[in-house]
Amino acid sequence: WDLQREAVGDSTVLVFPSDPASEYEEAGLMFHQAIVAATQRIWIASPYFVPDHGIVSALQLAALRGVDVRILIPDEPDGPVVAMANWSFTRELLAVGVKVYRYQGGFMHQKVLLMDEELAGVGTANFDIRSFRLNFEITLLVHDTAFARDVAAMLQADLQRSRQVTAEEINGKPFWFMLAMDVARLLAPVL
Repeated sequence: WDLQREAVGDSTVLVFPSDPASEYEEAGLMFHQAIVAATQRIWIASPYFVPDHGIVSALQLAALRGVDVRILIPDEPDGPVVAMANWSFTRELLAVGVKVYRYQGGFMHQKVLLMDEELAGVGTANFDIRSFRLNFEITLLVHDTAFARDVAAMLQADLQRSRQVTAEEINGKPFWFMLAMDVARLLAPVL
């Protein structure tokens, strides 16, 4: 099989795979770098948002430096432990100004990253440890203002079908819910 490179269109596209044999966790590193490099916005949509400590710290720092950080997750995840882990990470991120939205239109399965005005990532990788280290995933990072504009419009439409989570909402949860969040957080590395 002899690959031939052909120029089609004018977008620059980088392919980031992840798999258990990968030496560098390319997808996770790419997501981390995009968050760190963002100056205006970093919007993330993922059905499984169970990030590692490095991603959480990068998101917190982005919000603290004034970047518009938004996380879109389904309001009805397909597993109770993942759902509780989502709530745990939401609580931690809200404290620094990250906006978290829960999609109301059924189960949301898109995996999207939008950085500033010109960079968008789409693919199969979730924002979780399994996608970064264990699963066979692929993400395309597209450097193209028009493509990023289309992705932004898609995400804005999804945000219209979502509700923003508040710290008051989480603080108003019963004791058993808070305990379940903490237990799920302990299980996050294997989710």
